[in-house]
Amino acid sequence: MNTTPLLCCAALAAAAPAVAQVQVYGRLNVSLEAARAPGLHVERMVNNRSVLGFRGSEDLGDGLKALFQIEGTLSPDTGAGQIAQRDTRVGLEGTFGTLFAGHWVTAYNGATSGLDPFYPTTAGYMSILANGSASSTDNTGDVASFDRRQANSVHWWSPRWHGWSLRATHGLAEERPAGGAHPSLLSLALVHDAGPWYAVLADERHHEYHGPGTVDTGTKAALAYTFGTTRVALIAERLAYELPARLARNALYLSLSHQAGRHGLRASIGKAGDGHGAGTVGFIQAGTDTGAVHATLGYEYTFSPRTTVYAYHTRLDNDAHAAYDFPINGVAAQAGSLKGATLSATSFGLRHAF
Repeated sequence: MNTTPLLCCAALAAAAPAVAQVQVYGRLNVSLEAARAPGLHVERMVNNRSVLGFRGSEDLGDGLKALFQIEGTLSPDTGAGQIAQRDTRVGLEGTFGTLFAGHWVTAYNGATSGLDPFYPTTAGYMSILANGSASSTDNTGDVASFDRRQANSVHWWSPRWHGWSLRATHGLAEERPAGGAHPSLLSLALVHDAGPWYAVLADERHHEYHGPGTVDTGTKAALAYTFGTTRVALIAERLAYELPARLARNALYLSLSHQAGRHGLRASIGKAGDGHGAGTVGFIQAGTDTGAVHATLGYEYTFSPRTTVYAYHTRLDNDAHAAYDFPINGVAAQAGSLKGATLSATSFGLRHAF
């Protein structure tokens, strides 16, 4: 037998560079929803942030890996989408942790989003926590929200040590708005995830978002405990803005998730306090009766690890001088003024991951 071709193939394979393994993944998540507000009753199909992505890694040797991910938006209801509008990065992973650059959720955002059983839907906790949701933004595109995916950002995730890890995000000061400000972002989250306990201390600072010398801050603490198939989570947050006058607000969020075989029960309630100081930023404004309460009760049935149907009813009650809206799939554009209004939505949806 002539072994020369086989030997040549083996030699070429040994000499060839390592090939990265690519995974195609996605999530399709749509629901039929009846939303209500004063003067509004609309039946609609909503897209709860469906995605399509590609990710993988390449082993570079000596414990070092190259990482990459391209994640885009999908809108099954309208057919719209953009190839890299969501978590997209390139980076390295090694004994130093994970270092990458791209367009990614901040450390502050990612540390607690998993504690919301309704994230990311109409019922998401971003109505109460974080002052809205900025699914894709930079240092000037959204100066209110602390729930954000930051363009032009560099991230470092430390190695885990006895269940503890540190995550950091720096949004580079690329934008140059009028007025001479050089806005940038710094986000930190210390996370403990071991056994039944999950704990977070997080801080995010928006430098010069409201002009030269100003610093807006978000600070939150979270604690979750899992016993059996039940998890209870509590998050406390304080947001403060310099306009240059100071505006601050406190908020609390409590969630419960229980799984009994294929059946899941979900519940949450969030309370935004009155704004203190002066001015208005996003949902937050100064004065008495400027808070809100957002409560949701839901049910899920799991056909498989990838396919789930769900239903929930959510209600957002604004105080007399407040105008909070749902964080995504909001109704303000259709309903007009929401000051003092009660909003609600009943949703029936299907979620499939692949």
